[in-house]
Amino acid sequence: MIGEPAFLAGVVAAVLIGTTCACLGVYVVLRRMAFVGDALGHTVLPGLVVAMLLGQSTFIGALIAGLITAFGIGWLTRRQALREDTAIGVLFTAMFALGVVLAAGRDPHELNALLFGDLANVTSGELVLLGVVTLLVVSALVLAHKELELTSFDPIYAEAVGIRTDRLRYLLLTLIALAVVSAVRAVGVLLTAALLVTPAAAASLLSASLPRMMVLGTGLAITSAIAGLWLSMRFDLPSGAAIVLVCTAGFAAAWIAHTVRRRG
Repeated sequence: MIGEPAFLAGVVAAVLIGTTCACLGVYVVLRRMAFVGDALGHTVLPGLVVAMLLGQSTFIGALIAGLITAFGIGWLTRRQALREDTAIGVLFTAMFALGVVLAAGRDPHELNALLFGDLANVTSGELVLLGVVTLLVVSALVLAHKELELTSFDPIYAEAVGIRTDRLRYLLLTLIALAVVSAVRAVGVLLTAALLVTPAAAASLLSASLPRMMVLGTGLAITSAIAGLWLSMRFDLPSGAAIVLVCTAGFAAAWIAHTVRRRG
């Protein structure tokens, strides 16, 4: 059973993670980069395992692995030598396989927390890191909002007016890596993409306005994380899976509302 202090810490973490993932997830959905989020979620596994073996911060280990993958994707596709989905497939499978090999023989409880999340046991140090990540991601999105919006809707015109779309892509990949690393604590390696994509996808069904999509997505992500954490406490469920299922229920409700509105 989760105690009150642990639950409150989990709620704070849920707010920070939900804000980061939902705001960034809007661009992920608009640019059809959901596969990137899924790949980064899986490729942080070797970084997590190596950090555990060395007794270092799993956050830092996951961040290093995530950044290696993000820049690897950007480097492999920058001259269109490979299609993006091909580059992602190569790095995704290689990094995840490396993580599985490194994790062989480890404590199954530790591996379960890595794969499916453990938001109920977040530490004060991790809360500080989550706060820093949220601040960095939101600040970057605010500063580059116009450029990111234009390149998301019309990349050809953005190139024509002198915007360096390649640099923006590297920025976005870096921010996605930060968001994924922060979300791993909540929902684990296997379910991270859901928290990055599902709230934003639901918001896109309810509004075409980018700022409103961010607000709606953030609200759904935070609500789902808190509700999922409560359900995991009440019914002794894995917190990550509970959060994703609540989030998916929110997406289903948004889909129904969207369908009814179109038919009306």
